[in-house]
Amino acid sequence: MTEAIRCPEPDCEGVIEDGYCTITGLAYRPPGPAAAAADRPAAWAPVDGGVTGARPASGASPASHGIAVSHGTAGSASSGATASRRSRRGSASHSAPDRLGAGLVRMPEIDLPDPTSLVLADPQIPQRRRVCARCGEPVGRSRGGQPALAEGFCAGCGQPYSFRPALRPGDRVGQYEIAGALAHGGQGWIYLARDHGVGGDFWVVFKGLLDSGDRHAQAAAIAERRFLAAVDHPAIVKIYTFVEHAGTGYIVMEYVGGTSMREVLRRRRAAAGRPDPLPAAEAVAYLLAVLPAFAYLHRNGLVFCDFKPDNMMVGRDAVRLIDLGAVRRIDDHDGAVYGTLGYQAPEVPTEGPSVASDLYTVGRTLATLVLDFRGNTSTYRHALPPASGHPVLARHESLYRLLVKATALDPDHRFTSAEEMHGELLGVLREIVAAERGTPMPARSVRFTGDAHPTGEPADPVPSGLLPALLPALLPDPDDPAATALAALPDVSPGQLAELLDAMGADSAGARLRLADLRTRLGEHDAARELLDAVAAEDPFAWRVHWQRGLLLLTQGDTAGAVTAFERVYGEVPGELAPKLALARAAEAGGNLPRAQELYDLVSRTDDTFTSAAFGLARVRLAAGDRDGAAQAYRRVPAASAAHVEARVRLARVLGTVTAAGAPDQAGLRAASTILDDLDLDPAGRATLTRDLLAGALDLVSTGAMAADPQVTIAGSALRPAALRLGLERAYRTLARLAATPDERYALVDLANSVRPRTLM
Repeated sequence: MTEAIRCPEPDCEGVIEDGYCTITGLAYRPPGPAAAAADRPAAWAPVDGGVTGARPASGASPASHGIAVSHGTAGSASSGATASRRSRRGSASHSAPDRLGAGLVRMPEIDLPDPTSLVLADPQIPQRRRVCARCGEPVGRSRGGQPALAEGFCAGCGQPYSFRPALRPGDRVGQYEIAGALAHGGQGWIYLARDHGVGGDFWVVFKGLLDSGDRHAQAAAIAERRFLAAVDHPAIVKIYTFVEHAGTGYIVMEYVGGTSMREVLRRRRAAAGRPDPLPAAEAVAYLLAVLPAFAYLHRNGLVFCDFKPDNMMVGRDAVRLIDLGAVRRIDDHDGAVYGTLGYQAPEVPTEGPSVASDLYTVGRTLATLVLDFRGNTSTYRHALPPASGHPVLARHESLYRLLVKATALDPDHRFTSAEEMHGELLGVLREIVAAERGTPMPARSVRFTGDAHPTGEPADPVPSGLLPALLPALLPDPDDPAATALAALPDVSPGQLAELLDAMGADSAGARLRLADLRTRLGEHDAARELLDAVAAEDPFAWRVHWQRGLLLLTQGDTAGAVTAFERVYGEVPGELAPKLALARAAEAGGNLPRAQELYDLVSRTDDTFTSAAFGLARVRLAAGDRDGAAQAYRRVPAASAAHVEARVRLARVLGTVTAAGAPDQAGLRAASTILDDLDLDPAGRATLTRDLLAGALDLVSTGAMAADPQVTIAGSALRPAALRLGLERAYRTLARLAATPDERYALVDLANSVRPRTLM
């Protein structure tokens, strides 16, 4: 058995299949002279003991549950197509798994019937879609009691039309035998055929390239589209060749087994008797699987143009793009542009397609999958419906913000690359799955450090200069010229780092942002503001400026301004947790406890290594009088965390002492006592917690708020006044022995004497 080739990307656990990583979907070129031969790898990559081929082996006919077709319409030729009007600001390469939800989502089983069962017995085109190819007027439709005509001439312009399939079952086109028509798309009939050529006997799909017409124009069109045969990615249907028959050109492509996403939605609607969108996690998983295909196309100077649910084929273990009819070169300013109402970006008719417009179609498709999206071609043709009207958006704010960014009217406000969108979408998926399962889904960010402080509470009150140190820090932007130097900076004081950066003379945006952070920590607010203003003037889309500005404003006590800044960062990187943590802290500081609670909860349930979020959640829940909620927050801190012992101590106090949430009950006291018994504390810490629990219990029993019960033991003492006093006295005397100063010792001894129960001696 040949050993699988591991993906060379750092931290990636994928292997190379068909020349691509099974995790990232990125192309792999083997070392040596062959690596430079072509941009795309050959299909020789050995995986699990075999040699994979570009075409199915003999007899390998992947069955299908449906064939999706394009219903796009040709737009006017564009003279201003734009590939990408921006640099890759903030884009990040993620090597997290992307196949069907990174392994986070259990996907439904897909049935694969015999492909011949999909052949139409009586191929018909609905009358609503019968229009003249030249002038767009209705043709061949029934009127005045007259039946519809399958063939004829347009009454307006004289253009001949035919809605009959040009190919019939049994027809031979070279080595291909037609089995029948499968569907009718925007560019003609689609057929199932058998390839009887050398190398096997397997199913392929014929798709009409152009209607019958000028043979020279036909030949030129076929020659121009031959570049599609070079497209080779595991998530994209393979184009084998182009053929011409009876004046019509056809694309011969791989037959892909599965079900179109449009058909999946149709079946769900039929089964439920109403619109039944996909579960959010499932829909996101499908889009994650196709985004590497978009990244591949864009790297090779191509745009897909007409992405929509019809063009996604879902198989048993993969998702494929199946219709390349609208794919064009990104620098093609003259060719026809195909798109679909409700999916095409608003600027495409005038500016042409681009990376940004492709990603717009991905966002609109995701919205279609997760929403009962009524009005997507009218009222909300270029907008999203209010989140309040769709529970999935109200429940998953990050998903809504991702859709808003992906479908922004201004292309410059959208994602800059498929890789960037993939990374944010994967972060959103982790939030969704964590919320649905109640299980944290931690992952390392490529933009921010992890949690900066175990509790987020190093001092009370926190000195303003320390506030930035309580939140994650920005990691260097890989695209920044000074990224390597910034990553290698030593771990020294802010003042020393500032001097070092000044001495380096680095003047990149990343260097100035880091220096602004250091100036903020040193209290040099005016200098920090000047640095941020300079970076913002050069790049108004730099969300990192808003992050640093939020930290500066928070340090200055301007919580409203900090909230505004962090909200902008949240909208730009909706899959990241750090902006939500910062926004929660700013909301808490500004007194908006409900918003702070919402965000602390989101962060801590998604990634339990952000323990400061759990402590923040407990704080705001206690302030709201929610004892059980605060206790639940402290229980989120994992046992492996450095903050685990502190969380257990605080949990014991929440359950067994008087807090802002009120007085404890007997069950809470007993639970707190059990926690104390299980904790491995130093003598001072144990004595302190014992004192707090016994003092609270004594007060409750002495005032009659809680009945004494000699059968119940709290911190080693029976729940009755005399026993509680003796236990409390012992705790004070233990603390006195451990006191740091004589005055402290004398005070503790006095307290011990004051609580000792009275005796006859």
